[in-house]
Parts: sequence; C-alpha cells; structure tokens
Amino acid sequence: MSLLSELRLPHHAKRRLDSLSEAEVLAVAIASEDEDNRIYLAYTQALKDEYPATAEMFSRMAAEEAGHRDRLKAMAHEKFGDTLPMIRREDVQGLPWRRPLWLSKPLGIDVVRHQVAAMEEQSERFYKTAAARAGDPAIRELLTRLAQEETRHQDRAESLRDLLLTPEAKSAETEAARRTFVLQMVQPGLAGLMDGSVSTLAPLFAAAFATHDTHSTFVVGLAAAVGAGISMGFAEALSDDGQLSGRGSPWLRGVVCGAMTTIGGLGHTLPYLVPHFLTATLLAIVVVAIELAVIAYIRMRYMDTPLLSAVFQVVVGGVLVFAAGILIGSG
Repeated sequence: MSLLSELRLPHHAKRRLDSLSEAEVLAVAIASEDEDNRIYLAYTQALKDEYPATAEMFSRMAAEEAGHRDRLKAMAHEKFGDTLPMIRREDVQGLPWRRPLWLSKPLGIDVVRHQVAAMEEQSERFYKTAAARAGDPAIRELLTRLAQEETRHQDRAESLRDLLLTPEAKSAETEAARRTFVLQMVQPGLAGLMDGSVSTLAPLFAAAFATHDTHSTFVVGLAAAVGAGISMGFAEALSDDGQLSGRGSPWLRGVVCGAMTTIGGLGHTLPYLVPHFLTATLLAIVVVAIELAVIAYIRMRYMDTPLLSAVFQVVVGGVLVFAAGILIGSG
C-alpha cells in the first residue's frame, strides 16, 4: 500500500455528507476554500515566469476563494463560536481528493486549466447538496449563494481568460508550452531515437555479415537495443534533475529516452525475424532509411534545423556506422 493511500481514510471510514452537522459542513467548506486558495496561489507562483497572464488569472481566483473562506468563517463564528470540528474534504465520501502541485509536475497549462474547471464544478455540487439539507436559514442562504458564486466563478475564469489572455499573451504562452515540450519530451526522445537507430547499426550488421544467420543477428540486435535503452535511460535520468534547466522530471525524461532508444534499435532488428537472410537484410536497410528520415524530420520540426542540414548530418552519421558494421562483419 502506498504512503498516500495510507494517509487517506478508507472508503468505509469516511463520513457521508448527509450525516454531517451544520458545524461540520462549515468546517469542511472552510478547509476546502482554504485549500483551493493555496492551490491557486501555488499555480500562480509556478506559472508566473512562463505563463504570466494565466498566473494573474489564478491570482485573482485565489483572492475570490479567500473571500469565500472568510465569509464561511464569519458564519461559523456567529453560529458556533471559535471552535469547529476537525473534519476535512478527504474525510467525506464523494468529495474528490485535490491533486497537489508536486504530483502535477511538470505542469502542462491545459492540464492545469482542466483541473481548475473540475475544482470549481466539484465545489458547486458540494454547496448545492449541503444547502439543500441545511436547517438553519442563514447557513442555507450562504451555502446557496456560494454555490451560485462557484457557478459564476467558472464563468469568471472564462472571462478572465478572455481578458488576460490577449492574442499576444496566448502566442507567448503557446511558445512557452512548445519550449517546455521540446525540453522535457522531444530532446530526450530524439537523443534516444538517434542513439538507438544509429549506434546499434554497427553490432547488428556486423553480426549479420559475420554469421549470415538471421536468428543470431536478431539476438544481437535485440540485446543491443535493450542494453542501449537501459543505458541511455539511466544516463538521461541522472544527468540533470531539471530544477535549473527546466527540463522537468529526470525519471520521466529517462523513461522517454530509454524507450525511444529501444524502439530505434528494434526497428531494424525486427526484420531479422524473417528467416531468409537477403530478404531480412534488405528490409532492415529500408527500415534504417525510414528511421533516419524520421530523425531528420524531428530535428527540422522541433530543433529548427534546416532540412538539408538535418538530412546531411543524420544520413552521413548513419551511413558511416552502417558501413563500419558491414566492414567489421565481413572482415
């Protein structure tokens, strides 16, 4: 059982919303609004450098959540004094656990916006349900108003987005998101694909031309692809923790790099499952050409490398390694 699951109450130990007293409902609402306020402030802090317009939007939404919390606290103080029951959102059935910021990294702007929309919708449902069963008129009225404000909050978020995310801001955020994607996914994936597609050529074709046996060649190619994938994955994960470079989770990069390395090596290895040596070799050469073309396209598309330069760099390197493998295997 994970630590997170141990920290959360099992389903049978949670309270049903309709079993809560009005004091407990207010306690849950206060804790929830305070948590949402801190989540929005965390988003503001995390996004202010790359997505300043969206960060400003979340800052304003955090202020609104703080206002909700203060109104709830005032009502609780008026009705029940300074002491409220110790009960939180995660103690109540049907109230979703809020995903903390550190589990959402690396932050994707669209993912964050979807999470925020879900938060507001969940809060609206909570207030509507709680208001429907509240006996105290003043508490029922406050909860009803908060439900309405959460509905407007969603509309407010849309209007703030339209107000703050000008075409220039949207363009800047799109470019920032593209840079983040390139740093965290494309670069490690491309490095792995290049290593898997190029570095495994020499041992594969050396084994092919040394043995003329497709099974032995397949085994060598498989071992080279898997070994290179493991090596590249750990090398990428341990090379940079991502804190200063902005390259994101090291283990995510390691998985991406290792997987793409293995895929690159397997591409020209799989043809040797064909028992006929010449046919398998011709298929492998075709696959190598496709792999090199894909690498050249990715370099042009995401790394801003001119097409002819990308093709020249990749093809020359691939041909040299390919020729080295054939020469070594034929010697």
